[in-house]
Amino acid sequence: MTRTIRSPAEEIWATISAPGNLEWCHPFCAGNRVVTWPGPDSVDEIRYLSGWVYERRFVNWFDGVGYDLEIGGVGEPRSFVSWRIAPVDGATSTLTITVHPHPLGSLPAVIRWLPYAACVRPLLRRYLSSVVQGVEWYVTKGEAVPRNQFGRHPWFSAKRPDHD
Repeated sequence: MTRTIRSPAEEIWATISAPGNLEWCHPFCAGNRVVTWPGPDSVDEIRYLSGWVYERRFVNWFDGVGYDLEIGGVGEPRSFVSWRIAPVDGATSTLTITVHPHPLGSLPAVIRWLPYAACVRPLLRRYLSSVVQGVEWYVTKGEAVPRNQFGRHPWFSAKRPDHD
């Protein structure tokens, strides 16, 4: 998912490389506990509004450009995620988040594509769109993105209204 943001690349980097940044710019984040920061050995966890908790283990860190990480529940399969910033001009940049999801359990490879194409891919796109919009919100407005600002998500939003 790529989004063009009216902000210099340095400002976007300052946001996404700050410890605990998901609490300000992630519309489905209830908490972002930092274990180790910054750099390629960084570890944090995101607690989603739905109650899910995922650990993020950073494997590459490119100052000013982005990072790569593995994310998943403790003891569960992990997905590989890349965050990249590219300047367009002095005042505009793009932010791209690419996710390589873990395989769908023990399903044979020849039939994994059906649930992925029918369910996982559309919901993943919707999720990533909300996340990059949340970064844009924080960077351009200077205020934390409201929870569920770009719509609720069946995986990551609170399951009950009293958890919003």
